[in-house]
Amino acid sequence: MLDANLKTQLKAYLERAVRPIQITASVNDSPKSREMMELLSDIQAASGKITVTETRDGERAPSFALSSPGQDISLRFAGLPMGHEFTSLVLALLQVGGYPPKVEQAVIDAVKELDGEFTFETYFSQSCQNCPDVVQALNLMAVLNPNIRHVAIDGALFQAEVEQRQVMSVPTVYLNGQVFGQGRMGVEEIVAKLDTGAAEREAKKLNAEEPFEVLIVGGGPAGAAAAVYAARKGIRTGVAAERFGGQVLDTMGIENFISVPHTEGPKLAQALEHHVRENEVKIMNLQRAEELNVEDGMASLRLAGGATLQAKTVILTTGARWRQMNVPGEQEYKNKGVAYCPHCDGPLFKGKRVAVIGGGNSGVEAAIDLAGIVKHATLLEFDTKLRADEVLQRKLRSLPNVEVLVSARTTEVQGDGTKVTGLAYENRVTGEIHEIALEGIFVQIGLLPNTEWLRGTLDLSPRGEIIVDAHGQTSLPGVFAAGDCTTTPFKQIIIAAGEGAKAALSAFDHLIRTSAPAEDSEPLQAKAA
Repeated sequence: MLDANLKTQLKAYLERAVRPIQITASVNDSPKSREMMELLSDIQAASGKITVTETRDGERAPSFALSSPGQDISLRFAGLPMGHEFTSLVLALLQVGGYPPKVEQAVIDAVKELDGEFTFETYFSQSCQNCPDVVQALNLMAVLNPNIRHVAIDGALFQAEVEQRQVMSVPTVYLNGQVFGQGRMGVEEIVAKLDTGAAEREAKKLNAEEPFEVLIVGGGPAGAAAAVYAARKGIRTGVAAERFGGQVLDTMGIENFISVPHTEGPKLAQALEHHVRENEVKIMNLQRAEELNVEDGMASLRLAGGATLQAKTVILTTGARWRQMNVPGEQEYKNKGVAYCPHCDGPLFKGKRVAVIGGGNSGVEAAIDLAGIVKHATLLEFDTKLRADEVLQRKLRSLPNVEVLVSARTTEVQGDGTKVTGLAYENRVTGEIHEIALEGIFVQIGLLPNTEWLRGTLDLSPRGEIIVDAHGQTSLPGVFAAGDCTTTPFKQIIIAAGEGAKAALSAFDHLIRTSAPAEDSEPLQAKAA
């Protein structure tokens, strides 16, 4: 099942386990059960601390549970945790085997203190880059707290269950039989949702923070670079981020970050956070900014949780998000057939009919990827021609189950009250309205800057981007900006990182100049050597 290189790596990782690991496999006569047992056989061979037993009992087959003698742990994988989820499996093995997690002690304590009975079920797909964060977070919580149980379910394998529960987006998390959340979540975010008093306690802690010399709003590549460059100047630096990593977390493959031939978004985001934490930076995660004010050379940033932070300079790196169609039905059927990540949610539409909205590189790449999974894909482009690179267009035209419609304006997402059943579009040449019957719609029409909360505070472009000069300075003195939320052209990771570094250097220069003594002050007396 595993190649020789992966077996060698697995053996090295499992040497860190300090206690026995018991794997209990629930099997049937399916080929997937045989595949699972091959995988478990390879895992058992990699460590003398692992034992594997089979059973024909269990609520889902194929699946397997991980535990350790004397430990009250309820953690199960239903299906094969391969692809992006193989890392989740390795981490689960290590943590069940007693290897300490790389999580702050305060977070561990918060998980252990959760009171109640929590049964989590997470639906994932092996191609989803957002799913591992959720699976790994809930697995860790199940290891730390005996009141927490977790099952990670491969939605592509358990199709009947997915259909019955109307799961159309991954990751989707159920808690005690009810939908708990969809999309990327970490341990801190899950604990905050379970512990209703956590936000209030965190707000009190943040209100007590001393003023920062540089406060960065946003934790993507621009924010991370700004934090490192500011901290290396020896000034008090803070980062307030809604989710550290930003949109990079939702990026599949990255092949143009110079010196790194290939990586994936979540890996790069993890590396960015690790680099920031190596410096003296106060990271305040899960914090959404709501209001910025500057008065008498001091900025105040109000957060959604109720806290207010003070800073001498501010660097805005709030990034951007997927642009929505803003047509009737889109919000109603979001995660019920309307999706924005073909890599994550594509496997849930196997053998079905879907549409892709957008004819740029992202849209055409999405259609190409989906064509290998779905029955039929229709790509709709508003313009008179596709805007994607010619090499992508040639590949698209070679696919027999893809149709391209240009001069097509989507006017409505249609559904039956629970899920998408089709869409309506206008032919912009004839004005005629047409309808397409389908089960999924993937929206790929560009980015929208996360700057709505800044309207009326500083100068924005007609597109909502923060207007900056060559130094990253905004229209507010002492407030700088960088990355995809600004007017800087070309929204690329490497450009955002460079602009973040530049903004930090500009902020430092501003601090030096505004703190310099007046011209008529006492001159510095030099002493003879």
